[in-house]
Amino acid sequence: MNNLPILSVSHVFKSFSNSTVLDGISFALKAGQCLALLGPNGAGKSTTIKICLGLDDDFTGTVDLIGFSIPEFGHLARQQVGVVPQFDSLDPDFTVFENLNFFARYFGIRSDEAASRARQLLDFASLTSRSDEAVKALSGGMRRRLMLARSLVNNPKLIFLDEPTSSLDPHARLIIWDRLKQLKQQGLAIFLTTHYMDEAENLADYVAILDHGHIIAYGTPKDLILSHVGEYVLKLWGENADMWVNKMVVQGKFSLCERRDNNFYFSGQAALRVNEILHSIRPAGIEYLFRPANLEDVFFSLTGRGLRDH
Repeated sequence: MNNLPILSVSHVFKSFSNSTVLDGISFALKAGQCLALLGPNGAGKSTTIKICLGLDDDFTGTVDLIGFSIPEFGHLARQQVGVVPQFDSLDPDFTVFENLNFFARYFGIRSDEAASRARQLLDFASLTSRSDEAVKALSGGMRRRLMLARSLVNNPKLIFLDEPTSSLDPHARLIIWDRLKQLKQQGLAIFLTTHYMDEAENLADYVAILDHGHIIAYGTPKDLILSHVGEYVLKLWGENADMWVNKMVVQGKFSLCERRDNNFYFSGQAALRVNEILHSIRPAGIEYLFRPANLEDVFFSLTGRGLRDH
């Protein structure tokens, strides 16, 4: 397998209306890998995708996509790329099969080859039995699988997935995850944006967390969890939680922790220590949950828990 990056982004800066959107971000993605770009609303994720695809040429820095310099040769690079946008863009006037067959023609694929490719992709997406149905008859999960299938009609080397399982039920999400893992095993590179931290943790080889235009953390999900949070997290709440935590801090049993509303959060060694104390004295009016740390804990630790509206 070629060890050169499928996508390389180096020192990219982007400003808009005197505001810095991207502040020198850099990352790379190789064949057979999945990179998840995470960040709060307004962090710059969508702008990053547009720049990578050559759809925004107002930036400084270097972007190389499938061996083509972006944005100069974006039109050539996009011939070898698939895109699953956040919102459904299927043609409601076509059947399931026609959505794939006609889309393939946009890439100059011959009619017989396009039809063959469409049938293969319907099988991949488990939609063969729905081939002649109208798109509007499909469930949300089926439509997302069809969108994924459509992104593959040109045999791309890389696919961009923008919130691929947004609004899907857990079962439909698992089906999409399974298909994406198959594609990775076949050597396809995947660039993923998602608000589901478990999705990134399950699919991504590397995670980049983007906030205020900066990549504030980069690494494997496991490394990020261990380095920023630790192995465990304990969440504590209850009618006596405030009083009990303050008392334990004053007595030096453990140090201050993160508080959100009426919940207290402990991580790493502090989580282990608080769990031991709770097990031994079992205070009244206290409830708690002790669990392994995850990528969501990392995200909140780095970006905060406050609501972002922009």
